[in-house]
Amino acid sequence: MSERTWYQLEAEELLDAHGLDPSRGLSADEAARRLEEAGPNELSEGVKLSPLALFLNQFKDFMVLVLMGATLISGLLGEYLDAITILAIIVLNGVLGFIQEFRAERSLRALKELSAPTAKALRDGAWVVVPAKSLVPGDIVALESGDRVPADIRFLEANSVYAEESALTGESVPVAKSTAAIPEADVPLGDQRNMGFLGTMITMGTARGVVVRTGMRTEMGKIADLINNTEEAETPLQRRLEQFGKILIGVALALTVLVVIAGIMHGQPAYGMFLAGVSLAVAAIPEGLPAIVTVALALGVQRMIKRKAIVRKLPSVETLGCASVICSDKTGTLTQNKMTVTRVWIGGRLLDVSGEGYEPVGDIVERGAKAGVKDDQALRRLLQIGVLCNDAVLTEEVPEPQGKKKRSKETPKPVWTIKGDPTEGALAVLGAKAGVTRASLEAMYRRAAEFPFDSERKRMSVVVEHPGGRLVVAKGAPDMLLERCSYILWDGKLVPFTGTLRQKVMDANEAFAGDALRVLGLAYRDLKAGETVETAEEAERGLVFVGLTGMIDPPRKEVREAIAKCRRAGIKTVMITGDHLTTAEAIAAQLGMIPKGGRTVSGSQLAAMTDEQLAKVVDDIYVYARVSPEHKLRIVKALQEKGHVVAMTGDGVNDAPAIKAADIGIAMGITGTDVSKEASALILSDDNFATIVAAIEEGRGIYENIRKFIRYLLASNVGEILVMFIAMMLGMPLPLLPIMILWVNLVTDGLPAMALGVDQAERDLMEHKPRGKKENIFARRLGWKIISRGFLIGVCTLVPFWLVLQQGGDDAATLTHAQTVAFATLVMAQLIHVFDCRSSRSIFHRNLFENKALVLAVASSVLLLLGVLYIEPLQPIFKTMALGVADWALVLVFAAIPTLFFGVGSLISAPKKKRTIRYDGGATTAAR
Repeated sequence: MSERTWYQLEAEELLDAHGLDPSRGLSADEAARRLEEAGPNELSEGVKLSPLALFLNQFKDFMVLVLMGATLISGLLGEYLDAITILAIIVLNGVLGFIQEFRAERSLRALKELSAPTAKALRDGAWVVVPAKSLVPGDIVALESGDRVPADIRFLEANSVYAEESALTGESVPVAKSTAAIPEADVPLGDQRNMGFLGTMITMGTARGVVVRTGMRTEMGKIADLINNTEEAETPLQRRLEQFGKILIGVALALTVLVVIAGIMHGQPAYGMFLAGVSLAVAAIPEGLPAIVTVALALGVQRMIKRKAIVRKLPSVETLGCASVICSDKTGTLTQNKMTVTRVWIGGRLLDVSGEGYEPVGDIVERGAKAGVKDDQALRRLLQIGVLCNDAVLTEEVPEPQGKKKRSKETPKPVWTIKGDPTEGALAVLGAKAGVTRASLEAMYRRAAEFPFDSERKRMSVVVEHPGGRLVVAKGAPDMLLERCSYILWDGKLVPFTGTLRQKVMDANEAFAGDALRVLGLAYRDLKAGETVETAEEAERGLVFVGLTGMIDPPRKEVREAIAKCRRAGIKTVMITGDHLTTAEAIAAQLGMIPKGGRTVSGSQLAAMTDEQLAKVVDDIYVYARVSPEHKLRIVKALQEKGHVVAMTGDGVNDAPAIKAADIGIAMGITGTDVSKEASALILSDDNFATIVAAIEEGRGIYENIRKFIRYLLASNVGEILVMFIAMMLGMPLPLLPIMILWVNLVTDGLPAMALGVDQAERDLMEHKPRGKKENIFARRLGWKIISRGFLIGVCTLVPFWLVLQQGGDDAATLTHAQTVAFATLVMAQLIHVFDCRSSRSIFHRNLFENKALVLAVASSVLLLLGVLYIEPLQPIFKTMALGVADWALVLVFAAIPTLFFGVGSLISAPKKKRTIRYDGGATTAAR
């Protein structure tokens, strides 16, 4: 029997397929045989590496091996502080990598926790409680409100059953279940109303069903398999740094060898040149780069926590900065995840309802009127019906203070919540906005009987007693409720429900549904004295129709601007939801997501497409509705194949595989399941789409800061190499001694580079389109800036060295003087150059003192330089001497030339340009 056809079978066919007697279930022997055949009803975790093996795997990376080599060289040179620092960097990176790799195991552990530990099964004609893992296909199980479904089952009986399936299907409200066969093929999970799925929750009613799939064959098992077999994408930062490291090491070692050979050929002692070459190699390879990257990312993480984004994986911060597509779930991320009545129709009048979420604050205003509706008898009757025919409870709770708020004297703001069905909760809130609450009605009305909602009747009714008699109040799907109505309240009067009036109600219903509102009709009937009402059929007849309510999970008010900001930044926003297409399209339209020519696609349409067909149209699609976990994974992969860097958000188990496969996986902190959080790299503590945009801004800033200190480090290192290389080629003495080179590397590369990592972002950061997924780290003229500035730093260091040599003699004192001048010039040139690196244009385009950490770092480096030059015990160690005023004038003039030359040139040659970002047929212009 194909797994896809269980929902198509009638009950008799289902029992025959499993060889079942519905009164006895399976025998113990048969259950044991099937357990041997099918295996335990649990999720596989796949092949597991030991924690030690996972940890050791972190040290196989190419850059890590190079860093180990740098550690060895530093140790041999006696630079034990450098060696310890590099070793600490290696271990830190290994620990971070280990933590990231360990997430997959925790994802599956969280998924397994969604499985029910026990189940009530029919064995040998008796109901017994068995471990859920021992269930087999063919077991008959019983379920009631509050139970977690222990396997994939096909319902045989369903008495007012509702199941919470949002974690699996994305459906925002509990789904009514039934037993009727569904004849259609390839029905989406959310529409398989006669099926129950492993890990979902029964929220109302009682049921019996036949287990049809267990373990890894369940829908939850398929997701576990996807998590097992989905590889996490390597981040763009990791790829770029690996490429950058290999290129840098090759070039640095080649130039170092040339310097050593040239020095020996020009008569320098071999041993001295070897030490100089090794020192130059250590200086040229910025072994501090991983540390600076890690610190920059970690500080970015702290800033993002303040903006409600919790980072679980450091490189993901940078990855967000190059996101070109955000695939967002609808419910709770783009919307409030709070069903809200926004419209009411009574007797031909259309009323608008204001207010946000579950807080009972708002007004009910007739369309076109300015003041709220007051003392309206028909409206009050509708609100009373909505509250009396209702099991939901509206409560006000004061949350426990957290963190800093715990120490604050400020009282936390109360939060309104709903306990019960979200649709009924929306009616309770509607009544409370007009002062009609359960508490206010309890003194007059007492519930005498209830006929719960039934998936076939699609109605609910309640009999209430009051001092004047008894009353039936009912609500339900308008088309089903109208069948039971004989009268209607029209202009405040009870009139016969004519065909014309019925059509007016249906027209209003269609208008509400066309705007993606969930519509409920409300009706009532006064019971005659002595009338018996024992069945729903008896209660729901001759009803008086009162009106319609239209409700929706409304968009978050801040999301529309966030999406517009994404558009200006060249980022496409895509909605992927398990909800119905009409609802998804309506929300997308309210948020301004779909541009002219944009397409929307349902899950069934997507299933009919091949991967090649999807790839052709994926850039034109903005809304995917009624999709399955496999669909979400296909969408992410199709976008990635088109060259996009994809951010995927979600909160359910069904989102976990796509979250893991995306370049940046984002889970919801409030409504998200443990599975989605464990599969993610970023968690939104407020479940808000706008927070993603803030995170993208941080990510872009961090990447630009990484480029800034790469520019600074490499230009400085190029300058150091060229000073030595040119001097050796010209047959000059060594301008820098090995100890000087290592000191420059330690002092000028450390604190200033670190301060660049926390630099403020430039103002137009979010006005540029995302950088390409394959963009080289030296793109946008960074390579030219490094080489040109490095060349000038090298030349401007060598010239003062040569001038001092020409002024003195050939003695050792003159050489020490010249080397000290060259040493000071190189350090000061790099410290001035660091301010130039803050801007993509020049030093004159940014406030020099804006980055206080950088000013402090440069001041500290200058003080350390002065210490080496003027503290007498240090002079023999570093082979330096005190410099006079004339020396400092020479040093500062030549040190400033590299930065001032290009800064003045940029002011002369670069008028303000306008650039246009093309996006979805529109354009925005930004200054560059």
